[in-house]
Amino acid sequence: MSSSNATPGGDEKTEAGTAKPPMREALIAAAFRLFLERGYEQTTVDDIVALAGVGRRSFFRYFPSKEDVVFPDHERCLTDMTAFLAAGDDDHEPVRRVCDAARLVLRMYAENPAFSVQRYRLTKKVPGLRAYELSVVWRYERALAEYLRERFAGRRDGTLQADVIAAAVVAAHNNALRSWLRSDGQGDSNTEVDHALAYVQSAFGAAPAPGPAVDEQPDDVVVVVSRRGAPLWRVVQEIETTLGRD
Repeated sequence: MSSSNATPGGDEKTEAGTAKPPMREALIAAAFRLFLERGYEQTTVDDIVALAGVGRRSFFRYFPSKEDVVFPDHERCLTDMTAFLAAGDDDHEPVRRVCDAARLVLRMYAENPAFSVQRYRLTKKVPGLRAYELSVVWRYERALAEYLRERFAGRRDGTLQADVIAAAVVAAHNNALRSWLRSDGQGDSNTEVDHALAYVQSAFGAAPAPGPAVDEQPDDVVVVVSRRGAPLWRVVQEIETTLGRD
C-alpha cells in the first residue's frame, strides 16, 4: 500500500538484483493471499511469515496481532487526524474542522481502492474483525470528541454537544464510505462523503450571519383616536378608512 513507505531498511534485493517489496508490504500481501485462499480463521501468523519468507519476530515488529495486519494504516491515520485537529485555531469553525478531519480517513481508503474493498469483504465475514474495526472507529470518534470538547468548553452542555457531533460525523462518514466500498470502489468517494458530511454541517455547524432583509418593510402601526362612547362600528370604520388610505 502506498501509505507504508517508511519501512525500516528500505527495499531488499533478490539475487537477480530486482527489488523485493518492503517487508511490511510483503507481510500484508502474504496475509491477504492466505486469507482469501484458506480463510481468516484458518490462517496463522506462522503461515503468513512462512509465505513471506521472514521470521515471527519480523511479523510482530510491524503488527502486534493478526488483526492488525488487516488494518495496517489506521494508526498512521489516527496520528495524522490528531495532528490535524491540534493544528486548528480559533478561526476554524469547529464542526467544519472535524468534518475535514474525517476526510483524512477517506483519503486513506481511497489510496488503494482494491485493497480497501478486499478488506471490507473480509471484515464482513469475520465477526472478530468487525469487533476490531468498531474499536478503531471508536478511537476516531474519541479524537473528534476530545477536540470539540476543548472548543465547546465554555458552552452549556458543551460536552454533550461535542459527543453528539463527533458521533454524527463518524456515522455520516461511514455511511458514505461503506456505500462506496459496496460498489467495489466505483464512483467518486469524495462526492459521496461530502454529501453525507454536509448533513452534519447543516445540522450542527455555525450558520452564516444573517444579512439585511431584502425588500422588507417595517411593520405598520396604526393609531386611531375615537370619541369616548363611540359605537364599535364607528371605531371599526375609522380603522378600515385609515388602513385603506395607502
